[in-house]
Amino acid sequence: MGHLIEILLVDDNPADIRIMQEALRDARVANRLHAARDGVECMAFLRKEGAYKDAPRPDLILLDLNMPRKGGLEVLAEVKADPDLRGIPTVVLTSSKEEGDVARSYELQANGYVVKPVDLDDFIEVVGGIEEFWVGVVKLPKKAKA
Repeated sequence: MGHLIEILLVDDNPADIRIMQEALRDARVANRLHAARDGVECMAFLRKEGAYKDAPRPDLILLDLNMPRKGGLEVLAEVKADPDLRGIPTVVLTSSKEEGDVARSYELQANGYVVKPVDLDDFIEVVGGIEEFWVGVVKLPKKAKA
């Protein structure tokens, strides 16, 4: 792969962030993982506000639904409504198996919905599958010059 894949993980669970870091490192793909701990931080990152003025544009967003301050569905709606952000593939990665959350995520134009497994090995396998598909299989758009 020619360039570093920029991944924005939006998750308020430090353990899930650590597992994601380990799984991506094990996948041996040139990536840089950025973490936002809630929806407010995510939108500041995406809009390059405040401490995030030099933040890169992510190639992929992995979005948890259940977060403080601003939840994942609200973030998803904002991202997909913003002409500058809507082209970024956004995969919901959450513990919710609720059909309503699945349906609403796709209504809001999520590019995928993945339920986080409880078992650590399964979680790492799921992350590897996401990474393999979005980094190895799918052609992502070239970065727009900012």
